[in-house]
Amino acid sequence: MPTPPVPTVLDAEQVTDVCTHHGEGPVWDASAGVLRFVDVVAGGLMTFDPATGAVRRRTLGPVVACVRPLRDGGLVVALERSVAVLDDPDDEAVAPRTVATLPDGAGVRCNDGGCDPAGDLLLGTMAYDESPGAGSLYRVPAEGPVQAVITGVTISNGFCFDPTGTFAYWTDTPTGRVERLTFAADGSVAAREPFVTVDPAAGHPDGLTVDAEGGVWVALWAGSAVHRYAPDGTLDVVVRVPARQVSCPAFGGPGLDDLYVTTSRQGLAAGEDPQAGALFRVTPGVRGLPVLPFAG
Repeated sequence: MPTPPVPTVLDAEQVTDVCTHHGEGPVWDASAGVLRFVDVVAGGLMTFDPATGAVRRRTLGPVVACVRPLRDGGLVVALERSVAVLDDPDDEAVAPRTVATLPDGAGVRCNDGGCDPAGDLLLGTMAYDESPGAGSLYRVPAEGPVQAVITGVTISNGFCFDPTGTFAYWTDTPTGRVERLTFAADGSVAAREPFVTVDPAAGHPDGLTVDAEGGVWVALWAGSAVHRYAPDGTLDVVVRVPARQVSCPAFGGPGLDDLYVTTSRQGLAAGEDPQAGALFRVTPGVRGLPVLPFAG
């Protein structure tokens, strides 16, 4: 059996002060030239301007779980159990417009998500207490009813398509497994295939993104790292992050050649893991893909 290649090791640098309690879901907003991310259970839509280093917060409610750009400008955000559009995300006088409500009841909230090539939002839910199987993965179209595509999910995370738009990568974090999902013409899941399984000693797969070469960058919660897996599943890059609870990576910058990484202070005591909750960045030598926008 051939010896697996030794992964390249990179170190992420801290680019903001600790600015979130539970930072998640970074995405490059090309129209504004800024990175958007969320402070989930503090209800914060966060904006980082790499040109100035400034960080701004807009509070939208008790939960902001996911953010993606709109096809024609503005943002779509997942709130506690609904999806809303921000026509002008930087003008707090312009209120969010609700475009969909998810069927989950009290005790369940939205979590991570992403869009497909057609412009639908694929959005996961989870129980606040992380009860096994209480969440789902939903398809939220710009027009039409919300559709459950996977049920019995515990912590839905990391939805992102490959460069060809053929399949998406997704994880239910407690399984330790990143899966490839393919979809049928009616929007349902046609196939679920295992891609990689993460050794629990290395952490738990959380948010993820895909680069222009098809590599999959997976944040490792409780693992102080982001792993890049080649399209065949080989681990070939490890990005070390000086915070344990690494939540999500995303490519940004005008050339999509910087990898930004969010981290979390959730469950940590004061003074514990002092850089947790900050935003980090590394330049890995590969470019990302333009983010797929919401069609609404």
